[in-house]
Amino acid sequence: MSIELEQEDVSIFEDRLWHHKGWEARVIKNEDDDGWAVAMTQDGQAEPALVGPWTMGRDKKSPKPLDVSAFNTLVKTASEIIRRHEQHQAAMLHKTIEIEVRGLRVVVALDIEPDEENPTATLTATAADGSQLAKVRARPDQGLTRASAQRWADAGYPRASED
Repeated sequence: MSIELEQEDVSIFEDRLWHHKGWEARVIKNEDDDGWAVAMTQDGQAEPALVGPWTMGRDKKSPKPLDVSAFNTLVKTASEIIRRHEQHQAAMLHKTIEIEVRGLRVVVALDIEPDEENPTATLTATAADGSQLAKVRARPDQGLTRASAQRWADAGYPRASED
């Protein structure tokens, strides 16, 4: 009988390696100079979310050992970097603009579905009462500006031409 533990279930607390609650902090030799760096990697990720300088120890040659306070700060910082990246990605894939059409407020949204081979996009116009005025396929590289949204609405929400 074999018992398998999830990687996040195992905690490691060594001078240059901490692994705890889904995060790994690894102190590594800085390739650019004689100093040290720390890499923070979330479980399941191939690349670190954060790589930054690390403090030298008292002997000015070896790195300072990791400790609970430093680890917690590194987790907080790396988590914030991931959160900001996710927010940026979401903002790039979903854009909304509010315009006025014949005296009524209309929200125009461009939603992009990323796909390496066949990305798609949808352009939607929604009235202030929540009713959908139009929904058309759009080019995934189409931009959305107040002017382009207004032109689309003023033209009666036509389908985008397929090039």
